[in-house]
Amino acid sequence: MNTKFPKNFLWGGATAANQVEGAWDLNGKGPNLADAMVAGSHKVERKITLDINEDKYYYPSHVAIDHYHYYKEDIKLMAEMGYKVYRMSIGWARIFPNGDEEKPNQEGLKFYKEIFKELKKYNIEPLVTIYHNEMPLNLVKIGGWSNRKVIDYYVNFAKFVLNEYKDDVTYWIPFNEINDLTTGVGNWNHGGILNEGTETFQNQKDDPNKRFAALHNQFVASAKAVIIGREINKNFKFGTMICHITVYPLTPHPDDVLLTQQEDQLRNCFSGDVQIKGYYPYFMKNYFEKNNIKFECTDEDIKLIKEGVCDFYTFSYYMTNCITINKEVTQVSGNIMGGAKNPYLKATEWNWQIDPVGLRYTLNHVYDRYGVPIMITENGIGAKDVFENGEIHDDYRIDYYREHIKQMALAIEDGVDLVGYTPWTAIDVVSCSTGEMAKRYGFIYVDVDDKGKGTLKRYKKDSFYWYKDVISSNGEKL
Repeated sequence: MNTKFPKNFLWGGATAANQVEGAWDLNGKGPNLADAMVAGSHKVERKITLDINEDKYYYPSHVAIDHYHYYKEDIKLMAEMGYKVYRMSIGWARIFPNGDEEKPNQEGLKFYKEIFKELKKYNIEPLVTIYHNEMPLNLVKIGGWSNRKVIDYYVNFAKFVLNEYKDDVTYWIPFNEINDLTTGVGNWNHGGILNEGTETFQNQKDDPNKRFAALHNQFVASAKAVIIGREINKNFKFGTMICHITVYPLTPHPDDVLLTQQEDQLRNCFSGDVQIKGYYPYFMKNYFEKNNIKFECTDEDIKLIKEGVCDFYTFSYYMTNCITINKEVTQVSGNIMGGAKNPYLKATEWNWQIDPVGLRYTLNHVYDRYGVPIMITENGIGAKDVFENGEIHDDYRIDYYREHIKQMALAIEDGVDLVGYTPWTAIDVVSCSTGEMAKRYGFIYVDVDDKGKGTLKRYKKDSFYWYKDVISSNGEKL
């Protein structure tokens, strides 16, 4: 296959601070919402504890893979793979421990300065997510993003970070998977909302009014950060980040087709439209009215949203789901939301369906709607890796990536302006949904188990060497 990627294509990988850094209470860092999540599994729900009790529970993010102390080794390994770009996030509570301080924690600022210095050493471009599910726990206690005060606290944090690293970073993402607040499970991780009666991450109580207020507040905060950022450095580029829940109708029944369209509009197009086009789409006004959803939205908010649009579009893509009016069909899992089982697709051990062609479909769908440069900022497969004699033979991961990269090349051939790819993940991380280490995503294996036991030593998987060849050949050698 002739896979022609642009000459300056940004190959790389991605992580999030709360899933790799550890050092959860070191050098002035405050607790964030991830630090309050107990370990779980595919069968055991992750418990949320506002009062952190390490004597009673194991919290995976407290040590994670200790990237805080291993970052030089980790970045060196990324450089060995040939990374052009590294998508990472800045932990809010490492800079502002309570989230509402006026002055930042200097130790936190210094840590990220060192990260950027190390990336520059290897000519790796940082792509920085300002908010990646890392709200300081103190702000959760005032309602999280459903409280409008948090807009100002975030803007203060974003302004400081944008100014502090104005010479180190060009590409910024104000919010990770911002559209996850269109679902009830998005309350905690994405909105910092802990409704009364919620005990676990997977089974949350929901208040749509509060949740959509939180999403609106994030739209306003994002727009403000973009506007301020452009004043700080006119070369800054800002991207939206959508958890793309690509959906197909299970059958050609018109009701399935219509429901699929409505799901796509709500889950995917709504947030993209606000952040790229700069306004609330017509179908959401109808949705709010029909569902009696009300939240504070001022004329100034609408003005800011129009002014603070993003420059490029990024999204996560792991699988596709099917939609049907038939409630009796077999269901499958997914990233944030599941759906009806597609009879034509295989699934992972965690019941996520594998659909490379769906990525090409998604790229065309997104580019047709927005016409701006696109980056795929998350894509990958969670799997149990067998570690033997310092080796990990992960052919299943290589197969997954190979087929998805082929479809990326075909999308580029279709005319899509795809400029970058940062698979999830650069290195093994704590799984967000289950809190496991056994559900591994990285090209680099970290010797630590679901209980935090291990040497933390890093090992190169077979996929490490394969991806190195992909990057060096600019996608020609698959």
